[in-house]
Amino acid sequence: MSADPHTPLLRRPAAAPLASLAALGAGAAYLWGTNPHEPGHWLPRCPFNWLTGLLCPACGASRMCYDILHGDFAAAFHDNAVLFLLGLPLTLFLYGRWVSEGLRGRKYQPAIGIRGQAAIVGVALTWAVVRNAGS
Repeated sequence: MSADPHTPLLRRPAAAPLASLAALGAGAAYLWGTNPHEPGHWLPRCPFNWLTGLLCPACGASRMCYDILHGDFAAAFHDNAVLFLLGLPLTLFLYGRWVSEGLRGRKYQPAIGIRGQAAIVGVALTWAVVRNAGS
C-alpha cells in the first residue's frame, strides 16, 4: 500500500521520519564538535538534576552520544550503562522501523502495552535509585 501521489508532501508517511533524520543529523553535527565532558558549551542541563542534585535515569545521555559519535563505547557505557545497553537498542529499533515504514508509504504507530510501560518505568526507577545510591 503506497502513498497517494496527490497527498501533499508534508502529509506523506515519510515526511516526519525524514525531517527527524535531518534534525538528528544537525544535532549530531553540533554534538560532534561540542564535548559535553568539558564545561563552557551550550548544552542544556538536566532539569531534574538541577532541581534535586540527583541523577535521573537519562543523565549522561549527551555525553554518551558524544562518546558513541567518537567511537569510544567504553566511555559511553560508563556515562549511562542502562541507557547504552537497553535504551539505545530499543530506540534504534523503533526509530529504524518508523523510517522504514514511512519510506514504504505506511504509517508506523508502535503500541507499548501496559506491561511494557511498567517494565520501562520499573527499569528507569531502579536505575535511578542504583545510580544515586552509589554517588
